[in-house]
Amino acid sequence: MLRYLTWDALNHYPKLRDSMFLDRATQFRARLKWEVTVDQNGFERDQYDGLPGVIYTIWERPDGTHGGSMRFLPTTGRTMLAEHFSSLTQGVEIASPHIWECTRFCLAPGAGNRTAPALMLAGLDLGLGHGLSHSVGVFDAPMVRIYARLGWPPAVLGTQGSGRTAISAGLWAFEPALRPVLLRRARVSAKDADRWYAQAFEGGVRAA
Repeated sequence: MLRYLTWDALNHYPKLRDSMFLDRATQFRARLKWEVTVDQNGFERDQYDGLPGVIYTIWERPDGTHGGSMRFLPTTGRTMLAEHFSSLTQGVEIASPHIWECTRFCLAPGAGNRTAPALMLAGLDLGLGHGLSHSVGVFDAPMVRIYARLGWPPAVLGTQGSGRTAISAGLWAFEPALRPVLLRRARVSAKDADRWYAQAFEGGVRAA
């Protein structure tokens, strides 16, 4: 199932939380060789985890462990793009109540092929439900093809480097027409997706 959890809410699910941070260490340090901090427990956490306004979208496996996740933060506060990758937008500041940053897209080892589109679906529902226009994020440039295959490619704002080591910044537009495509690819019913969202944001309003 999909969960939408603030930092405080995440701490009520220690099994889910801890397995997410372990999987982030596996993906970002062990596999991708990023220079990230991993603590004595094997958890990958950074300075943006726990900031005000943070929301995690998480695919939870039947046993309560992490299957995949993303992290969203309002761009009106601190973001990785503003503090570390502003050169990708040619110095143009992206700070709007209608744009949130998405980071730490992570898939657990052995995640099934429905996990990535389910996370994209969660991101879309989060944006539509909160009245956002776009999400912005930094990603390995070759991921553009994968996002396109999932049915939701970003508009690339800028790229540095070349080949497999290139990184890009991009904008994803929150458009209701994308939802049927992502529901189908995630093999999730609209009824279940609506229920999971409502469990997190009782009374929230999503665009039709």
